[in-house]
Amino acid sequence: MPSSPKRVVLGVSGSIAAYKAADLASRLVKSGVEVFPILTADAARFVQPATFRALTHHPCPIDVFEEPYPGEIAHIWLARNCDLFAIVPASMNVIARLANGLAEDMLTAAAMACTAPILLAPGMNTGMWNNPATQANLAKLRDYGYFFIEPTSGRLACRTEGVGRMADVETIFAAIHEMLARQDSWRGIKVLVTAGPTREPLDPVRYLSNRSSGKMGYALAEAARLRGAEVTLVSGPTALAAPGGVEVVHVETAAQMRDAVLLRSNSADIVFAAAAVADYRPSEIAAQKIKKALGDSSLELTPNDDILALLGSRKLPGQRLVGFAAETEDLLASARRKLDDKQLDWIVANDVTAEGAGFDGDTNIVTLLGRGGEEIALPLLTKREVAERILETVQENVNRDAPPSDN
Repeated sequence: MPSSPKRVVLGVSGSIAAYKAADLASRLVKSGVEVFPILTADAARFVQPATFRALTHHPCPIDVFEEPYPGEIAHIWLARNCDLFAIVPASMNVIARLANGLAEDMLTAAAMACTAPILLAPGMNTGMWNNPATQANLAKLRDYGYFFIEPTSGRLACRTEGVGRMADVETIFAAIHEMLARQDSWRGIKVLVTAGPTREPLDPVRYLSNRSSGKMGYALAEAARLRGAEVTLVSGPTALAAPGGVEVVHVETAAQMRDAVLLRSNSADIVFAAAAVADYRPSEIAAQKIKKALGDSSLELTPNDDILALLGSRKLPGQRLVGFAAETEDLLASARRKLDDKQLDWIVANDVTAEGAGFDGDTNIVTLLGRGGEEIALPLLTKREVAERILETVQENVNRDAPPSDN
């Protein structure tokens, strides 16, 4: 364990598996983790708060108006002072409340205010788990960036067999330690991410753009931040909320994105160029709205600077440059040419015509191509999962290329 203890808020909700959370709390404390328990009122009917107070040596609040930390608003203090927020077990009710923004007690209020990673270990009846409402809420939370330890199949307390049984304490314990360790893996690394589309004005009311939502770039920025990196996100226009703890630079046009990126690229250790930058802009921007004309009309376009090529030509020793290729045909050949021509270290290729891939959706299907000839095809994943896999691949590459230690 690190020299300074990691802090975990352990939320316990109303499920028969709540008794296992006491065992988890004990194991975490013995391993050197500082645990701050929170129970829901229903959880307290299964396991008394005194049990968690004795195991963790910290208060175990339930009601949002409890203030066990002198001079502090408890749910805000807990949210701001933890490295990980784990809810074990996560009941159907708590999952529904988190998915729909309801903060009715100490547990959900603290979770809603928390910017640290949130890990859920669901535990419930099979019918509840398979309920369409639960599955929809789980999909929402995955899209929001929550992490999950999936339930297993087995005998349940209701004397039935099926999926819904909370994962074993050993599995949850290992996952918590893995997530805590990951938070330090990119400490001291500066990351620059571009995301979203650009807009090229045609007149005061119209512009040229594309279908990019920015979700892939935002997922990369959030994943890098959660690994401890110092992250700057240069974003075109999106409907997404800014990731917590990330410096966000908002731009609109390709020229503005170019200037913002080049200004910051020399201080970045890793650049993820995920933005869908417009290749062309109108040669002239009309001062007034262009009126509908009878007959044919034409639009003259001028090429925009290739930001990725500029980054490749300016790449510093040791700097990593990761590009993206959204294609509709000849996917790997086109991506490989871009990888070579623009002096990239990695390129993430995806066929935007494939079902479940491409712009605006919450999932993607990509292939990672490396300058050393690597080719890593990923299955259909959420964009958050894709971001994690990209970061893992880049980190392995950096570790492999690092000079040997003198020790």
